[in-house]
Amino acid sequence: MLAVVLTAVCGLAAQERIVVGDERIAEYLPLLQGKRVGVLANHTSVVDGEHLVDVLLNLGVDVTMIFAPEHGFRGTKSAGEHIDSSRDAYTGIEIISLYGSSRTPKANDVFRCDVILVDIQDVGLRYYTYLSSLYLMMQTCADVGVPMIILDRPNPNGMYVDGPIIRDQYRSFVGIIPIPIVHGMTFGELAQMINGEGWLEEGRKCQVTVIPCEGYRRSMRYEPPIPPSPNLSTPLAIALYPSLCYFEATTVSVGRGTDYPFQVIGHPALDGEFEFRPEDREGAKNPPHEGVLCHGYDLRGEDIDQIIENGIDLSLLVETYNELSAKGEKFFLSSFFEKLVGVGYVRDMIVQGFPAEDIKTMWIHEVEDFCKEREKYLIYEK
Repeated sequence: MLAVVLTAVCGLAAQERIVVGDERIAEYLPLLQGKRVGVLANHTSVVDGEHLVDVLLNLGVDVTMIFAPEHGFRGTKSAGEHIDSSRDAYTGIEIISLYGSSRTPKANDVFRCDVILVDIQDVGLRYYTYLSSLYLMMQTCADVGVPMIILDRPNPNGMYVDGPIIRDQYRSFVGIIPIPIVHGMTFGELAQMINGEGWLEEGRKCQVTVIPCEGYRRSMRYEPPIPPSPNLSTPLAIALYPSLCYFEATTVSVGRGTDYPFQVIGHPALDGEFEFRPEDREGAKNPPHEGVLCHGYDLRGEDIDQIIENGIDLSLLVETYNELSAKGEKFFLSSFFEKLVGVGYVRDMIVQGFPAEDIKTMWIHEVEDFCKEREKYLIYEK
């Protein structure tokens, strides 16, 4: 097994009650009283069925503004869709978009707050942009001297670490810090690592307080109660995402515009027996091959435990490249592929005919080194 698996999935552990950070109100409410609070949150920021912002307002907290990442505060926008700043229709609070004209929180906005409270469900992948929004918020907080409180949440892909460390030339909003694709850490742990490794500009530090989860261990299978984004709508899609996201930089569809995104792949020229036709819909505007019949593979019967054990699996990527290129079809679209995977050699090795297993051997030692480096920042046991 080439992926470095931190621990086997523990069935008994998965049945234990996990108390996420935002449920531990008694721990963080005293830190907010009498302060102007900015909240970095979205539709996943829910406390026992009630949105965190509503909970805070009912407790008398002065929520000054809301900062919203990709997909928007209500989580309905498509991947990559520009989002303007606005006001929340329910509370009237100003919403500052971090996925609009600027993705970096403005110093003047953050300076209007005494503390930034972060509560977002991540999926544990370097290219998932909620991590980039966290990093850029940490940078602005460090610049203006505003502290941050992270209400931590479990990582649904936290059981293992896999993938290459991103190279500096490929850093972007889908790869902003030098970690593997699957990092196996929570936002609270990552924030501590960002500070400890000096990854903020000019080596600045953001004052961070983490309200950890209770009852969570990295060996646990965690299924977010709310889909983190429109196209990661099931636990299976979240588990397959580390292996399928690279198709986003190719001509192959990952099922956006269907009822099962990131659970199927297809292309008009593939020979697979499974068929689907992507359609424009909320959360998947103008999907690839819109209205065109695609042929490919249905992955909805895959076993999540086996996916986790295998780690990143590039076999379908290699197979579809070989089939489409043999038919004279274009496969790779742009350098976005390198931004996702983080290195230049993966595309080269696919084109040169290397099997998926050989490609994975290229990053084994990087993963081993990263696992050692991150130890001092981990909050949760195996």
